[in-house]
Amino acid sequence: MPASLDITVPGRAAKPGKTPQKAPDSGPEEGGFEDDLRVENRRAIVSRRSLLAAIDELAERQAPGPALRAAVLDLLKQALKDGRAEVRRRLEAGASGTATVRAESYLVDQVLRVIYDHVGQRLYPLANPSTGERLCLVALGGYGRGELAPHSDIDLLFLLPYKLTPRSEQVVEEMLYFLWDLGFKVGHATRSVRECLRLAKTDITICTALLEARWLWGDQDLFRELRKRFAKEVQAGGGAKFIEAKLKERSSRHRRFGGSRYTLEPNIKEGKGGLRDLHTLFWIAKYLYNVDDIAKLVERKVFTAAEVRRFEKAQNYLWTLRCYMHYSSGRAEERLTFDMQKQLAPLMGFTAHAGLMDVERFMKRYFLVAKEVGDLTRIFCSAIEAEHDRRSRFRLPSLRRRRKVEGFALEGDRLTVASAEVFAEDPVEMLRIFRVAQKHDLDIHPDALRLITRNLKRVNKTLHGDARANELFMEMLTSKHDPEITLRRLNEAGVFGRFLPDFGRVVAQMQYNMYHHYTVDEHTIFAIGVLHAIEEGRLATEAPIASDVVHKVLSRRVLFMAVLLHDIAKGRQGDHSVLGAKVAEKVCPRFGFSEAETETVAWLVLHHLAMSDTAFKRDINDPKTLQDFADLVQSPERLRLLLVLTVADIRAVGPGVWTAWKAALLRDLYWGTEALLSGGLAADSRDARVKAAKFGLRERLQQAGWNAKDITAHLRRGYPAYWTGLDADTHLRHANLLREADQSGRPLTIDTRIDRYREATEVTVYTADHPGLFSRIAGAMAVAGASITAAQIFTLRNGMALDSFYVEDATGGPFDQPGKLARLSAAIEQSLAGRLKPLQELEAQKSPIPSRLRVFKVSPRVLIDNKASRNHTVVEVNGRDRPGLLYQVTLALTRLNLIIKSARIATFGERAVDVFYVQDALGGKIENKVKLRNIEKKLIAALQDGDCSLVKKPAKVGDAKAKAKPAAKPASRTAKIAAKPVKAGKEARK
Repeated sequence: MPASLDITVPGRAAKPGKTPQKAPDSGPEEGGFEDDLRVENRRAIVSRRSLLAAIDELAERQAPGPALRAAVLDLLKQALKDGRAEVRRRLEAGASGTATVRAESYLVDQVLRVIYDHVGQRLYPLANPSTGERLCLVALGGYGRGELAPHSDIDLLFLLPYKLTPRSEQVVEEMLYFLWDLGFKVGHATRSVRECLRLAKTDITICTALLEARWLWGDQDLFRELRKRFAKEVQAGGGAKFIEAKLKERSSRHRRFGGSRYTLEPNIKEGKGGLRDLHTLFWIAKYLYNVDDIAKLVERKVFTAAEVRRFEKAQNYLWTLRCYMHYSSGRAEERLTFDMQKQLAPLMGFTAHAGLMDVERFMKRYFLVAKEVGDLTRIFCSAIEAEHDRRSRFRLPSLRRRRKVEGFALEGDRLTVASAEVFAEDPVEMLRIFRVAQKHDLDIHPDALRLITRNLKRVNKTLHGDARANELFMEMLTSKHDPEITLRRLNEAGVFGRFLPDFGRVVAQMQYNMYHHYTVDEHTIFAIGVLHAIEEGRLATEAPIASDVVHKVLSRRVLFMAVLLHDIAKGRQGDHSVLGAKVAEKVCPRFGFSEAETETVAWLVLHHLAMSDTAFKRDINDPKTLQDFADLVQSPERLRLLLVLTVADIRAVGPGVWTAWKAALLRDLYWGTEALLSGGLAADSRDARVKAAKFGLRERLQQAGWNAKDITAHLRRGYPAYWTGLDADTHLRHANLLREADQSGRPLTIDTRIDRYREATEVTVYTADHPGLFSRIAGAMAVAGASITAAQIFTLRNGMALDSFYVEDATGGPFDQPGKLARLSAAIEQSLAGRLKPLQELEAQKSPIPSRLRVFKVSPRVLIDNKASRNHTVVEVNGRDRPGLLYQVTLALTRLNLIIKSARIATFGERAVDVFYVQDALGGKIENKVKLRNIEKKLIAALQDGDCSLVKKPAKVGDAKAKAKPAAKPASRTAKIAAKPVKAGKEARK
């Protein structure tokens, strides 16, 4: 980070009548002045000499006034335009980000100096300046470091010896008007040296700004005085206070921008692992050691030469990215949004490769750089702590003796090593120190972590085969002492990915969608943490069944290993569940797993999506669904393992992904499958269950005072599917609803209630059945802002439809506000009466501002399965979620003369996955192949729009002709329509 870019003033003879400015001394000198040789071919960017000559020419032709000002302004605008174009051209031709921000700073330097000379010498000349008239122009902030992104603000200090004089005020004001007219966003202050020092002592922001101050133009002696007095009166003795303030400021900033370096849309300037973290290191280094270049920290033994190279490499990558972000957005954009990620990936040199999209490879690189920034921060903080430990003066000698814990030295509450050769002599110690820290609830000293980093090459195949090392890893993974923290430490130190190379492949691996909030490695470590929380009972309210059955699992280590490996093959070409199972078969024996344990882990990884797929995308009230799932699971132990794995997986995806609705569906599936596996449901025929349901309802209606005639009439209304598909409480509630509707004679009855079990709102509609009823209701709900998550459709023997819908609001909570419920009922009534046109209403509600999320494209896909249900054809549609999508899909089904009997509606980020159980007009399955192809064609058409179109797959390795290939065909074309059921994990949320 340079202290200055250009101070050399070419000798220039003053014109007659002009007051020449005293030329500053040239060359490097004390106070942070140095030449700008860092900018190559700088005259191609801007020539200050040429600009001054052009302004002199203009001044000779016209007197000072508005005309001259306009002409000078035009000249400067063109110089800026040309200079910026040259700087951008260099970046796009391969120049580094660091070179770009320095070149941009150089350009602004020269323009500012020209303005200063023009205003001070021509507009407000001063023949005999007094000491009070002295003025110095100083750059502050990032601009003071000589680093200026294309659309960043510039921070300036107009430095005075004493108070502001009328002439100095005129110069400052005119300069600012010039800068504003040139389009600059200027942060500025006009202060004396004394004011600067007084404010720096009380305001950490001003103190930091002055720390980076760089002389631009004007009186150098004044700037020297500021620098000298700042070092003596502010810097001296204030190191500990400054460090504490900057680290506190950093922590606060991290919390404000998400608290994690792995956020979906990171702020590359202010976020964790961003440029500001590197700047913080530079500020502390400059404050403590008075260095203007981070490389000088090698002499101070703060960084090694290799660590300085890592610092410069990370900084250069972030600067390059930031410059492209500014150029692409046309503004000072610091947030790497989804649409910008897609746009910048090719500009940053990334292409699709080995099953990964270009944007996924690009973001993986970004996250690795952010992680590198974290490593450097830890190393730096360790070094300054060792040298500037404020507490050491208060420690008694007896308390400063180093104790030992299991062979490791203890400094405070942090483990370290006695010798720098410990890890080189016995690499197993690199794992053991983490295990000891875990057992005793201790941290690891940064010095030890630094030594581990230097010895990472020793985490090799020899260590992989070491029985002690593998045993230590399993102890950490399955420990009762918060394995999440320990695994994250292992990952941050770089040990995890080297010790388990398959895990190393997913480190910083992002998934370019709106569903997954974290990189694969972070998601996996979070999932281990969730599993630990389930074991401790901390999630008994949110996941009561999992919290109970986890203690009935026969092998804890099988469960923990399955959670660790469930996404291990993400980012590879092929089904990550299938490939992950193969990884499990390879890895488990290394950690001492028996053949039976290995088989179970591999099965769990292979089917880790099966339970969520079945619960969220199939009708679990259909006996065939339960039977198929039970046939897959086969044993109560596997069912318990799969439930806990599923809960940990979903809860670790990100905030808000786990909902009470999903929890209820998983519980219902678990209970139903458990009963089936124990022989409870298998023994009961459908007729027996229908009879039992009617008998139970009859008793409850008799208790409620119904007469025998009304009870018999009601029990005759429902078909068998109605009696087997709902619970006893719902049957009773429906009976009362239907009786009230019949007595009132209303053609339409709408009932709403909050289902606290599922944390959703149940909307029940009772009206005359007719084709397209589901579609009309779905359209009305979309207009009212309700999101359907599930639906059950029943036609009674009296020709009336009894449809139940579970709906949520936009945040995933119950749709329970009275005003919203009233609007929902009104919309349904208007839609059924034909007075509401859903698509027109939704179009009117659409925001005119394009969403940045439109960058996500989802290939429309239709899967038709005639084996998943005995009486229904199951139709699954996948597409880009959007308002009104469900209405359009159900409208297409209606026009195909299909009757929807039940539905499962799910959204995973930008992807909508809707499943419909349908029959033809005669109440049977659709088995004609021509009809099935027509269903697929019409549904694909309904799914497609600007956001839902065929998406190209990443090019395969070595496929030189990949770019010339046409877009991939819909995945459903490769499926055997009406033949094969959806395999668990194939078309899943992940």
